[in-house]
Amino acid sequence: MDWLPIADIAGKVQNGELKAVELVRKSLAAIEENKNHDAIISTMEARALERAGQIDESPTGRLAGVPFITKDNFLTFGGKTTAASNILRPFEAPYQATAIERLEAEGAICVAKANLDAFAHGSSTENSDWFVTKHPADPSRVPGGSSGGSAAAVALRMAPFALGTDTGGSIRLPASFCGVVGYKPTYGLVSRSGVIAMASSTDVIGPLARSVDDAALVLDVMSGKDELDSTTIDRDEKPYSGAQEEIAGKKIGVIREYLAQGLQPGVEKIVRESIDKLKSAGATVEEVSLPSLPLALAVYYIVCPAEVSSNLSRYDGQRYGYSSPDAKDLDDSYELSRQQGFGAEAKRRIMIGTHVLSSGYYDAYYKKAQTVRTKIINEFEEAFAKYDFLVGPVAPMTAFKIGERSGDPLQMYLTDIMTVAANMSGNPAISVPAGEAEGLPVGFQIVGPLRGDRQLLGIARKFEAIRT
Repeated sequence: MDWLPIADIAGKVQNGELKAVELVRKSLAAIEENKNHDAIISTMEARALERAGQIDESPTGRLAGVPFITKDNFLTFGGKTTAASNILRPFEAPYQATAIERLEAEGAICVAKANLDAFAHGSSTENSDWFVTKHPADPSRVPGGSSGGSAAAVALRMAPFALGTDTGGSIRLPASFCGVVGYKPTYGLVSRSGVIAMASSTDVIGPLARSVDDAALVLDVMSGKDELDSTTIDRDEKPYSGAQEEIAGKKIGVIREYLAQGLQPGVEKIVRESIDKLKSAGATVEEVSLPSLPLALAVYYIVCPAEVSSNLSRYDGQRYGYSSPDAKDLDDSYELSRQQGFGAEAKRRIMIGTHVLSSGYYDAYYKKAQTVRTKIINEFEEAFAKYDFLVGPVAPMTAFKIGERSGDPLQMYLTDIMTVAANMSGNPAISVPAGEAEGLPVGFQIVGPLRGDRQLLGIARKFEAIRT
């Protein structure tokens, strides 16, 4: 079971060749067929079929009739929004995320909510309070995370595209592991309104899709200013979909620090072959050093938990979500609701974040981390003054075995070593499938200058064409 390109699906729905209701049923059937992969937390069958019927009566919009799946930290109607956490198990959203609203306004139909690491805390989707999502090609392995359910769903053809969030690599990493395109836009290009916050200064919303063209079209629909999110920025005046950038004549920097990280041999081979393809296509390719990149992971795991501890403080068992029935008074309710509702990784990040923000440690940890973050931003700016794009691996390895790293948080955190810097700096970045190592997908990461999303998608589209 496969899908046409998104633009083709919408065009055929508009001219009556395809029916939205049948497309929704096809998507739901694929979800059922692949349910053993545990990529989906819940389906929204009744609402999806109702919307499909309405679209068939008036088939308009750039995404008319196109089914999609969203990570379960996006607020949606038609079912619960849990962020894969027990503390939100009973929660039903009172409004929808701006990204969902914009997609639906163009005729797209949300059919299901995908599994994730609870509150998006993780790199493997093993931290879900529901179940562990299995890799599309090898169920003994992880799909990556935290958008592992979304990436697996696209790879398994459950829908033409899915939405994810990328706080430290959580779109690009599972895209690389699962062999799909994963796009992290410039920070602020897509509204975060209605998306359950993890780390507000690095959270970014983006698409996972089968092709760069499909990802660009979804971005076209979602992007731009939103009065409900003051951090949003203006989008490019020209469309992101169909963007053209020639590889010939471009100056491309290969990030030296990423190639020095001890890559799995198969991954290194694919990455170096990808670099050679860029050279053969006429690009000038040179190694470039960003000296502070080895510190990016340490900076991330100070800044991110600090923001997590602040954002998770709202889950107190009083206003929404889980409230412990065993509580005898208000203090008891706070303590027991959080103790029973939060998983181990959420508690770990709350404790780390509270510690680095506490009196006596703020200057020693948090303030220094923000200083180094500024240095990373400046180094990216200096690099993009000389180069059009920066490239490298997405991760040092292919998808690892379930349970292989879950007992060692530090090893798990190291999975993000090549993705977190773009989140700290706000730069757009993409993972494009580049080949396979020992039968498992490997992604190639391309990073663009701030607000250079259109150019980045254009060059990624060209790389996609020459990769095979």
